[in-house]
Amino acid sequence: MKRKTRLFTALLCAALFLAALTPARGQAESVPGDPESIYQVALLQSLAQGHFDGITTVGELKAHGDTGIGTFEGVNGEMIVLDGVVYQAIWDGSAVVPEDDETIPFCNVTFFEPDVSVSLTDIPDMAALQERLNAVVDENGVNLFYMVKITGEFSAIKVRSEYKQEKPYRELDVALAADQTEYDYENIRGTMVGLYCPSFMGGLNSVGWHFHFITEDLTRGGHVLQVRVGSAEAVLDATPGFTLALTDDADFQRMDLSRDMDEAIHRAETATSSDTAAADEAEHD
Repeated sequence: MKRKTRLFTALLCAALFLAALTPARGQAESVPGDPESIYQVALLQSLAQGHFDGITTVGELKAHGDTGIGTFEGVNGEMIVLDGVVYQAIWDGSAVVPEDDETIPFCNVTFFEPDVSVSLTDIPDMAALQERLNAVVDENGVNLFYMVKITGEFSAIKVRSEYKQEKPYRELDVALAADQTEYDYENIRGTMVGLYCPSFMGGLNSVGWHFHFITEDLTRGGHVLQVRVGSAEAVLDATPGFTLALTDDADFQRMDLSRDMDEAIHRAETATSSDTAAADEAEHD
C-alpha cells in the first residue's frame, strides 16, 4: 500500500482540543501553514522507538513554517529551519541545504512572529538559560508553545550530529550512543533555534526546551548539548495552536506508542560521549 500522511489539526487553547483531517500526502496540494500553530511531523516517541522513515518532504515542510527544528530520514543529521531555509547539520558538523525531496521523520516548525524579546548576558550553562526563558514562559502563559531564536555571541557551545542510520533501525538513544559526533566551539556567533512544549505534550513530544544551533555564516551546526551565552537576544513566538501530521505506514501503525520513552528521550537529548563512556564503565564495574 502506498504510504500516506494524514494531517490532524488541533487548536490547543486551555483545555480545548479540536481536530480536523486533511487529505493524504500525494493526493492534494499541501495546506498552507497557520502562523498561530506549531506544525509537528510524527511523534518524538515514534522517533525514539526507531521510526526513522520520512513521512513528508523538505519541500512540503516549507508550506508549514519558516522556523524550527527536526531531523531527516535515517536520522541523517540535525535540522535547523531559519528564515525560511531548511539546513541539515550532518555527521561532520557541517551545515548543508538539502534537496526539496529529502524526507523527514520528525520535526516542528512554525511561521515565526515575534511576541517578546529578552536580552541574555553571561548565561553560564544550559540550566541557567532555560531558567531565564522559563521566566518568560511563566509570565506569558505556561500552556502555550514557544519557538525561540537566540542570536548573538556564544562563549562556548557543544553540539552534536550523527551518522545516518540504516535498517533495521535501532532505538534512538542506542543509535546515538554508537554514532553520535560532537563539536565544541568557543566565542562563536550564531543562532539557537528552540522549541518549548507545555506539560500536556508529554505523550507527543518532550516537555520543556529543545535547541539546535547554526553558525552566523550558516556553515556549521547541530543539536545543542551544552551552552554558555556571552551576549545574545532571545526572541520568542508564543503560539496557541498545534498541528500534527501522522502516517498510516505499516511500521508506524505497529508501534506501541503508549510505551514510556521519557528516560530514553532524555538520554537522546542530553547525553554526551563522555556520559555514554561513563555509563558503560559503570555497567561493567
